Amino acid sequence: MANKQALRDLQARLAERLQAARTQVRGQSWLAIECSGRGFLLPLREAGEIFALTPILPVPYSHRWFLGVANLRGHLHGVVDLAGFLGVKTHEAGREQSRLVGFNAALDINCVLMVDKLSGLRSDDELTPEPQDDAVARPAFAGAVLRDANGRLWQELNLAALVGDEAFLKIVG
Repeated sequence: MANKQALRDLQARLAERLQAARTQVRGQSWLAIECSGRGFLLPLREAGEIFALTPILPVPYSHRWFLGVANLRGHLHGVVDLAGFLGVKTHEAGREQSRLVGFNAALDINCVLMVDKLSGLRSDDELTPEPQDDAVARPAFAGAVLRDANGRLWQELNLAALVGDEAFLKIVG
């Protein structure tokens, strides 16, 4: 009899915690990446699988930032050099730490972003928003600029807006 009561109590506690988790407001979480020494934050809910750098087949007549296509888990994905696309590429970085970051399947695009380096995960409580200069034109996919505890600036990139950006989708120059 005592075992049945303990099981009921456990089930009640689990149901309460599950309900609290559903109604609790969750903060934003990001995948922190680096490209040409700059820090970028990709919303974790919009990012997909991370791949090691694999052979890339070039696509003729495409922009320099569109590196080509790669076979990732049996599917062809377009490969975009993120630093090149954003116009922040300062040098050709060593590719030993480079990774390919995919998009969440819900965004319905077979594309990966080549980044120089992964820098871990970040959450709202680790970052503070920086004031924005409204006079500076920014693309729709550029979100807030945030500062971490070490004073480093991170630019948020909205991947859902990026996949709808006309310049991003137009790979031929």
